[in-house]
Amino acid sequence: MKKIVLILLSILLVLSLVGCSSANTSSSTPPENPQSSTTTNSETQDPSVTQQNIEPAETSESDENGPDSVPVVYFTSDISTEGLVRLYQQFGWEPTGPVAVKISTGEPPASNYLRPELIGDLVQLVDGTIVECNTAYGGSRSSSAMHRQVAEDHGFTAIADFDLLDEEGEVEWPVTGGDRLSYIIVGSHSENYSDWIILSHYKGHQMAGFGGAIKNVGIGASSARGKVLVHTAGTKTSGSIFYSDQDAWLEALAEMVDGFVDHVGTEHIVYINVMNRLSVDCDCNGHPAEPDIHDIGILASTDPVALDQACYDLVAQAEGNTSLMNRIERQRGLHTLEHAEEIGLGSRTYQLINIDE
Repeated sequence: MKKIVLILLSILLVLSLVGCSSANTSSSTPPENPQSSTTTNSETQDPSVTQQNIEPAETSESDENGPDSVPVVYFTSDISTEGLVRLYQQFGWEPTGPVAVKISTGEPPASNYLRPELIGDLVQLVDGTIVECNTAYGGSRSSSAMHRQVAEDHGFTAIADFDLLDEEGEVEWPVTGGDRLSYIIVGSHSENYSDWIILSHYKGHQMAGFGGAIKNVGIGASSARGKVLVHTAGTKTSGSIFYSDQDAWLEALAEMVDGFVDHVGTEHIVYINVMNRLSVDCDCNGHPAEPDIHDIGILASTDPVALDQACYDLVAQAEGNTSLMNRIERQRGLHTLEHAEEIGLGSRTYQLINIDE
């Protein structure tokens, strides 16, 4: 009888020690600085962040893109042409044909577009063509002639070939499984490129809350008519871009990117977000508000949802973030990522690897 009692007491002691160990190793406080971590976000509008320190590891393409894996997001605090190239090289990505580098040329006279001296080495490394589409809201980039002049004035034509994707027309690509869109409209020249680098300036946005990789494709790669289609959640292709149902148009934004990725192929696209000049206003605003947040760094991934989520999480931790966070929350910006994850575009859970360490 004593033996049985002793055995039972021993088992209870072991279970108690295991429970204490598990409680002591869990944490719900994000690190003050970006580091190698795994981040999981809840399904709420303002998700809490749980990060656990892990050792940086080499990640193969299959590790990053496998159905049961957590996507990798690379980070560097070095916002320079060297830092941008070094971050891109983490992918070990080899284009198979002509490379389109999708940027925003920026609205004159004083927007925060990515400067040619920052991106030039990367564009030339891949022998890329800088691509854009005309706008649907007027301004200096609503016609091809004016847009080409802006691209020249902003220095892009001096570092690479420049192609307005919708200058000679547009094409429709299908969307499968979408609630808002059954097709997307892109510039006809989009079919001339086999591989894409989506090179985005992360910042606030007046309508979407924030602009990053998904916005750069969903609106930026749409033709003028395609932009209206997305902004109005698939209801029309001409007229005003303003729409009364905020959630619906944000869902259409995610679905446009899903259709784009399905057509081009996941393996043919990489996404890079530069987190500098973090104004609450988009680069489509020629007179943006001055940033309240210090520059953060550059992030890159093969998963656009993970990438934009990681950028949001860094903004949420940054000092002076009140204005930008208020804009994102007011415009329900995270709903784009929620819907994008629901339709299988990507994951809001990711592994952050700081390549500076």
